[in-house]
Formats: sequence, structure tokens, C-alpha cells
Amino acid sequence: MKVLIVEDEKDIAELIDYNLRQEKIVCEHARSGSEGLAKARRILPDLVILDLMLPDIGGLEVCKTLKSDGKTKSIPVLMVTAKGEEMDRVVGFEVGADDYLTKPFSPRELVLRVKAILRRLKEREWSEKNDPVTFGALTIDPARFQVKLGKHEIKLTAIEFKLLRYLVNTRGRVATRDILLDHVWGYDVALTTRTVDTHIKRLREKLGSTGDYIETIRGIGYRFKEKL
Repeated sequence: MKVLIVEDEKDIAELIDYNLRQEKIVCEHARSGSEGLAKARRILPDLVILDLMLPDIGGLEVCKTLKSDGKTKSIPVLMVTAKGEEMDRVVGFEVGADDYLTKPFSPRELVLRVKAILRRLKEREWSEKNDPVTFGALTIDPARFQVKLGKHEIKLTAIEFKLLRYLVNTRGRVATRDILLDHVWGYDVALTTRTVDTHIKRLREKLGSTGDYIETIRGIGYRFKEKL
């Protein structure tokens, strides 16, 4: 496994590098956003550890660019930053981050999060099918990272896409907010269940009348209709 560390603070980059190498994980380094983008496209790492505050291109913009590039959009991103407010985390997830760690952090927690992301990545490679899924007029095509209603493409963020895909793949079954946080946002994410409600609301709005297929189970969570 290869991890790209995009961090301008040398001490922090070396701390991350040291702890990951103890787990036999190969590390590459970039000291700026532009260098990070160039290296990510060149070496295609299994994971990018990305600082939010960089000297040239901010981490949010770097993440957004990675997730909008067909060559790098499937690479998981773990954001590491001094900012710990919920809104900062929400924005990070909205542009495609897979997990979020706030400085100062425990090296052990960092390693656990990295290993959890890499484990999920490996599991997806073996278990996920990339065949399109169709439900009425709705078509989800994972291979193209594309959602269509009839012939009209619906533009979703990475999190909205994951959320919709999970709900459709488990249609008929109720998913609690905690389950959705675990399966869509990932390991031990420090977000409240309100984040799920906010994303469900935006997803419904983008889907129009098809958004009614996402049913609210009061006091529990959400369920995608099992049948038309």
C-alpha cells in the first residue's frame, strides 16, 4: 500500500511517515497543494493524507480537484487539520473527503483510521460490483460515477452519490442515521446525525419527485422504497 502525505509542516509529515512505515505502508511526500495534485496524478496512491491549510492551494480545493478528476476520484482522502468545528468537517465531506482527523492527534488513532480506510478500499475492490443499478427512471452507474433520471444526468457530490447508492442497494431495509454515518462517511467520524439529515434533504431536492423514494422512518432513520 502507498500513501501520499500532503503536509507543509515537516515535523507532522515525518510523524505520520514514521508511524505508517511501522505498519509496512510506503509513504510519499508533498509540501504544497500543487505538488500534491501532481504527485497524486503521477503515482496514484492508495490513500491521500491531506492537510487543510497549505501554502498555495487549500486542502479543500485539492480534495475537490482530486474527486473531480477521473484518474484520481476513487482515491480516498483523509483530511488532517487544526480546524475542528463541525462546519469545517461537513464542508470537507461535501467535497469528497473520506475521513477527518483534527490536530493534535494520536499517532495510534491516525494509524487506525488509515488502516480502516485501506481495509474498506480492499473490501470494495473484491465485493462491489460496478454494474449499473436501475430503479424506475433512476439509474446509478458506479463505473462512471453517474446518476441519471431518464436521460437527464443528476450532479451529486461524492457523499451524496455514496449515500444514494447505499440506500438503493439496501432498498426495503431501514438504515439508522448511525448506520449511514458508518457506511457512507466511514470509521469513527466525529459528526452528528444532523449531518445525515442535511445530506438526505439535499439529495431529495436534487432528485426531484424521485426523492420521495427515500422514506423517513420517524425516530429511526431512512429507507429507500423496495418497489415502485
